Amino acid sequence: MATYFHYRPIALDPGCRGRTLSLVEFLKSVVGKLVTGAVVLAVFAAGFAWYQMDPAERSNVTAGAGRIVGWIALVTAIPWLIFFLVQRVAKMDSNLASGVFVLLLTLLEAAGLAWMFHFSVSGGAGWTFFAVGVVLAGVYNLLMCDWIAERFA
Repeated sequence: MATYFHYRPIALDPGCRGRTLSLVEFLKSVVGKLVTGAVVLAVFAAGFAWYQMDPAERSNVTAGAGRIVGWIALVTAIPWLIFFLVQRVAKMDSNLASGVFVLLLTLLEAAGLAWMFHFSVSGGAGWTFFAVGVVLAGVYNLLMCDWIAERFA
């Protein structure tokens, strides 16, 4: 037998004149305020860290961010730029061919990311970000190539 959560009204304040707030709405408002506070704190901390950096560090950070944004733009655009290849592979009607195509596309994008950083991915955080980026690119390639194949092949 399923049990259901019953909303229990909570008074907003003693002089609320009949306005009540359900427990879920109350928690959403509290969580919203906490998340907003955390975001504001993170923005101030990032601004302070940016202020404390010397110009060489700022240059390194902006160069790395620019490379990452450029790589994301390439990953986003490549399946659409080669949609004729996606159509051709889709017409083969083979899961193996499609899987190999998506894998090769993802490996080429991973090589592009490594090239953008001069093939010098180092440290645990660097390898983690690299791996997460490549996995996300692979998932995006799979979803977009599948969508393109369904619509245009």
